Amino acid sequence: MRILFVGNSFTARNNLPGLLTGLAGARGIDLEHRLIQAGGASLRQHLNAGKALEAIATGGFDVVVLQEQSTLPIKSPDRFRESARDFDAAIKAAGLRTALYMTWARRNAPETQQALTSAYAGSAAELGATLVPVGVIWERFIKQYDEPVLHDSDNSHPALAGSYLAACVFLMALLEQDPVGIDVPVKGLDADTAALLRQAAWDLTAAE
Repeated sequence: MRILFVGNSFTARNNLPGLLTGLAGARGIDLEHRLIQAGGASLRQHLNAGKALEAIATGGFDVVVLQEQSTLPIKSPDRFRESARDFDAAIKAAGLRTALYMTWARRNAPETQQALTSAYAGSAAELGATLVPVGVIWERFIKQYDEPVLHDSDNSHPALAGSYLAACVFLMALLEQDPVGIDVPVKGLDADTAALLRQAAWDLTAAE
């Protein structure tokens, strides 16, 4: 499986692609990845910069994961949908598959998750893209568990636990694999916490 990630620090922080690669490897899947990211970048900025479109045009990937700037789908869902549409056209023209990485609400504004969920789910339905519902799983996790904290100290970016939970959701949504029982050590995350996050990802996804 070859994946191109297009996004910003919500993908780059804690090396989400690397965390997913470790989980996939434990399930016998050899995953190669490339990340094109810029701090705070929107999908429109990536489109205008051209680097991501050049990478897509090579056709050297199976899936392209798109991650919008974290608050843009709340403030301007139409702009997000338009950018996703433009990316999807290029992705399909190259014979690749589109996946949308739904991010999460700021820790101090949980009520905004609904707008994020609606924007990403609506776009995925329109495009026939794979939805990776990380934000929904974060929302459910936070309602049920006090620890570990998923947000970093800035209440926006993911802590390592948050990125690991995201990677588990990617494993299920994108690779159709169960994260429960995988025992690959993650530096900075103790084994019990990692096991809790893997089980929670599975349980909270099954709750849909």
